[in-house]
This record gives sequence, structure tokens and C-alpha cells, in this order.
Amino acid sequence: MTLPRRRFLQLAAAALPGLPDAALAQTYPSRTVRIIVATAAGGTTDLAARLIAQSLSDKLGQAFVVENRTGGSNNIGTEAAAHAPPDGYALFMANSVNAINTSMYSNLSFNFSTDLIPVAVAMKSVLVLQLHPSVPVKTLPEFIAYAKANPGKINMGSGGKGSTGAMCGELFQLMAGVKFQHVPYRGESLAMADLIGGQVQMVVATVGSSIQYIKAGQVRAIAVTSAQRTDALPELPPIGDTLPGYEATSWSGLMAPKGTPAEIVGKLNREVNASLADPKIIERFIAIGGPPTPDTPAAFGHIIAADTEKWAKVVKATGAKAN
Repeated sequence: MTLPRRRFLQLAAAALPGLPDAALAQTYPSRTVRIIVATAAGGTTDLAARLIAQSLSDKLGQAFVVENRTGGSNNIGTEAAAHAPPDGYALFMANSVNAINTSMYSNLSFNFSTDLIPVAVAMKSVLVLQLHPSVPVKTLPEFIAYAKANPGKINMGSGGKGSTGAMCGELFQLMAGVKFQHVPYRGESLAMADLIGGQVQMVVATVGSSIQYIKAGQVRAIAVTSAQRTDALPELPPIGDTLPGYEATSWSGLMAPKGTPAEIVGKLNREVNASLADPKIIERFIAIGGPPTPDTPAAFGHIIAADTEKWAKVVKATGAKAN
């Protein structure tokens, strides 16, 4: 019996674990690959992971499946990924909360900065500062004036303590000289539901989580967290137009356990970047919050390092430690 070349290489790699990394990468993947997501299904990070998983499945001929491991402010799923075998069959869809948690938590059983390595950045998402319609303002300067006149009377909902939206709100308070009452929820969708219902008056959330409510007039969006306007909501000015220097985005990207062969990391990076160049994929990423941002593992590493340093300063200035 003559085996197809691909199957022959797969069997050879399995039989000879001492093969050089280049040979292992040539046969990779030979079985199902898990992409661990530390957030709930339906959020921006989860949706980005599913888009990439489907594309990689189609390109590489093996199933890439998303496994949601939620809880602990992203730390449960991150821990599972950090302790997974470094063989390319357990990957992790990280997001900016992981960079925030580095300084928010002091007793984690893993080190995000060293136990996981960057593979491919997927996207940067803009967040939107939005209000319940009962708040009597229409612009950001008006809102700052209103908040100063009503200290501690505005409830700020978020997707959880240490979430990107919560930290964007903390940075806003710091720079604007205002004070909100923080009401953390177990996810952005719950915070948005209570914003619509009027239980909280303000939420900073990703475009993907909120654009449908903004378009329907259920909430009033007044500014975005990015340095420039976003194509998804071009009418909204950046917060930085009123508070110079304010800028914050939420990113998502693929990582792997430390020690994963460089050849496998390189192969995944090339395939993910090729997927992110597909016009259909670009369109779907824009729909969940922003265009994809393909780049090298090193460039993704720089994004993580810069964000980790940035949010550590905000945590220190605001005292927003989780433990």
C-alpha cells in the first residue's frame, strides 16, 4: 500500500520524536489543535478566535477548535494555556486584560510575560464611552462638567474589575479629575444590559459589544478611546481631543506556551497573517470592532510589553489592585 506523502510525514514525525523542529513543523498539525479562550463565548476575543480557527482549519486540513475556559478575570484560561505542553496543539487567544492582570494580581501561578510567547496579533479594538439617555449631556466636555458637578453619583458599569473597559474608565477619571462609582459585572454584555436599563449611567465597552445598541438609540455614545476616529462610528471624536494624551485600545492575539518550537510559531504566524489578509475575514473583523492587524511575533511582543507597562502605571496611580 502506498501512503500519501502528507500521511507518511505525519506517521514519521510521530514515530521519531527526536526529529528536528523543521521536520515537525512540516507535518504540523497532525491532529486537532485547541485554542483556549479565557473569555465567554460571543465576546470580541472569542469571535476573533473563532474566525482564525475556522480559517486555519480550512488552510491546514486539521481542526482548530475554540475552548472557552472562563473565570478569574481571564486568569483560569490563561493558567491552563501557560501550563499546556509546548507542542503547538494548545494555543491561547490573549487579550489586553492579560497585560492588565500582570499588575492587578500578585499571586498568580503563572507569569504571563514569560510563560506564553507571542504568535500573531489579530486585531486592535476601539472602545466607546457611552451613557444612558437620561444623562443630560451630548458631548464629552459637557459630560466632564456634569461629572465634576455630581461627584460619585455616576455609576460606571464594566465587564469586570481589571477589564479593559474598567481600566479605560479608571484612566479617564484620572485624566479628567472626576470620580465614578464602579459597578463591575461578569462580562461586558451584562454591563451593557444594565446601561440600557438605567441601572448604571456610563460604560466604556468595545465597539463589537455595543454598536447595535448605539445604532438603535438605546445608549448615547459620545467618544472613542482611540487616537483617531473609527470607521465603525466616524461621527464620534476621540477622548484625546478633549483630554490630550488619552489613548487606549483592546487587542487580541494568538500565543503559545513557552518552548513551542520556533518553526511551528513561524508557520502559525504566516498562516494567520494570510487569513487576516482575506477580504472576507477583514470584513468580519471590522464588524466585531476593528480591522485585523497582521504582524510578526516580535511586533506583537512589543504591543504586549508596552500595554503591560502602561496599565501598570494606571493600576499604581489608582490603587486598582485585585488582591
